[in-house]
Amino acid sequence: MAINYHKQMLCCIEENKIKKELPKLLLHACCAPCSSHSINVLREGFDITIFYFNPNIDDFAEYQLRKTEQQKFCEKMGVKFIEGEYCPQNFYNAVCGLESEREGGARCFKCYELRLEETAKMAKQLGFMYFATTLTISPLKNATVLNEKGFRAQEKYGVKYLATDLKKGGGYLESIRLSKEHGLYRQNYCGCSFSKTK
Repeated sequence: MAINYHKQMLCCIEENKIKKELPKLLLHACCAPCSSHSINVLREGFDITIFYFNPNIDDFAEYQLRKTEQQKFCEKMGVKFIEGEYCPQNFYNAVCGLESEREGGARCFKCYELRLEETAKMAKQLGFMYFATTLTISPLKNATVLNEKGFRAQEKYGVKYLATDLKKGGGYLESIRLSKEHGLYRQNYCGCSFSKTK
């Protein structure tokens, strides 16, 4: 039987609200549109800091555009922002040998792992209780694999992983609505050079 990560996340948020405590959550974000609904939902039960870590984005101008958009949105929403190291070579090293894999397959899974491990590592260094990612809001991302990678990073770094499936309950459609409402730039590809050609 499949685990309902969305329901588990909502229960965790409710528990925190009842206890009237907001644990610190480092939330990996790929872009402002994906973070929009994610922030709205998760801030009900967590003290969120956005961690913009996306070495998979191959074009520096595109990287900067998404980063600036994310920073502006965080400021608008009153959410703290941290930028990770931008080194595309780390992405290419991670996916070496998987260049010809289909979009959404093994190469993407390695990318999930790279970004979630760095988020967990940063959460550990900065004293966060939890870490999570906005990537599960996309219908093009495999939430089951993302959560598996998150739990492995939890074991490695000793920081709690908050499993999510943010696309559930109309989350993806809400992110589109919020993007339009806030005038957010929405990119038309994931970020890496391989996703441009699919």
